[in-house]
Formats: sequence, structure tokens, C-alpha cells
Amino acid sequence: MSNSNLPAIELTETSFGYQNVPVLEKVNLQVQSGEFIGIMGPNGGGKTTLLKLLMGFLTPSRGKIAVFGKTPADARLKMGYVPQAHRTDRDFPITLYELVLLGSLSKISWGSYPKEEKEKALELIEQMGLSPHKNKVFGSLSGGLAQRALLARALLSNPDLILLDEPTANIDPPSAAAIFNLLSSLKGEKTILLVTHDLRTIIERVDRILCVQGQVTTFLPKDVCEHFALGLYHTPLIGLPPNHFNKGSDVLRCVH
Repeated sequence: MSNSNLPAIELTETSFGYQNVPVLEKVNLQVQSGEFIGIMGPNGGGKTTLLKLLMGFLTPSRGKIAVFGKTPADARLKMGYVPQAHRTDRDFPITLYELVLLGSLSKISWGSYPKEEKEKALELIEQMGLSPHKNKVFGSLSGGLAQRALLARALLSNPDLILLDEPTANIDPPSAAAIFNLLSSLKGEKTILLVTHDLRTIIERVDRILCVQGQVTTFLPKDVCEHFALGLYHTPLIGLPPNHFNKGSDVLRCVH
């Protein structure tokens, strides 16, 4: 985790659009080091765009973004990114072990990975329950095993910030549990932003929920409308004061 007193992430009046179609508008957000943040929102609301902006793959049309006090491009070595397995090139001829080692590409010397990086890769593979599969071709793995391997790759560089884009979508329950358990163990040590539709699973694990729907609205887990768990991101929820809600059993229920 960064020792800086600066926020891990700070967006100031940040806007972005594709071909003049606005996706995110005037986003103001601070994330502190060590926070575990869940990101929810409808398809097309800007969740993946937000991650790409944080990684410096997109440039805001207005406003600015700081990651550990630096531009996203300058802070990229402090980040680990976990995409959905089905969005990766599963035809590339590489073993699981070789894939995980890619997480330390910046440390290659004279065409070889340092011994300590190889040992760390094997430790992560063991930790994710992947040792029996380490020499298998990545493309031959099930979605769940592939997703665990991608998380191990992201963690190999010991990043301060971990960005995950729906890492448990369409994978088996044991793999999803292994991923969530590992992320929970890193809470407070790493800054974690997790895009997911699986609110029921993460609600007890995260510090805050961000709803990304053109803008970014922050909720504490205890204040999240139960409709989020059903994937219902209705406009009346956004920006309403507390007196627009009634107490439910363990969540807040919207008045509709």
C-alpha cells in the first residue's frame, strides 16, 4: 500500500465521451488507500470506461485524474488489472505458469525473469489452487481457472491498486469464492476497485459501493437499495435524500 497521504484515486470534474456522446460527466471522486470499492451500474453506464480512464488508456475530455498523486500513465506500474477471462486471447500458446509470470514483465533482465519472481509466481499459483494446472495451456482452462490465473498475474507485481472488471462473471462458484476470499484478505493492504453485478456476494465485503450511471454516486453498503441486487439501477435512487427511503429488514427499500 502507498505510504502517501494523498488519496489513492482522485477524479476532479472528470468527463469523457465517445465521438461526442457523453459517457461520464463531471465525476468527482476520492478513494483512499486500502479501500475495497464495489462498482455497480447498468450496461453502458460507464463502469469499464472508468477503469480505462484510471489506467490511462483513455484521456478525459475535461477535468483531471490522479492515481497516487500521479497521472494514470505514470502510476501504471502501481496497478494490477484483471479483465474477464473470455475477453482475453485464449488462443495464444502460453501455459498458465507463463501467463502468471507476465505480471513481472517489467523486471525481466537479460531476457529472463529473476528467480524470486518465478518463486512468487509459483506461490500465487499454489495460493489460487492452480498448481495441478500450471503447465496446461491457458486456452484449455475452464473460465474459472483462467480467471484465477489472471488474478494471480495481476498480483505478481505486488500492485498498490487492483482493478477488476467483473472477474466472477460466468465462472463456477468455487472459483468465484476463491477470488472473493483472496480479495477480502487484501482489504486494507491494497486499494481494490471491483466491477460486479453480484451485489449479494460483495455487500458484506466492500467499504463502499459506487453506482456508475453517467455520473458516480457513492453509497455505504448498509444504505444500498435492495433493487441493486436484482440489477435494477433506477433513476429515482440516484441523489435522493435519506427521507426518500423506508427501513427494510437489513437494507433500505425504495418508495415506489
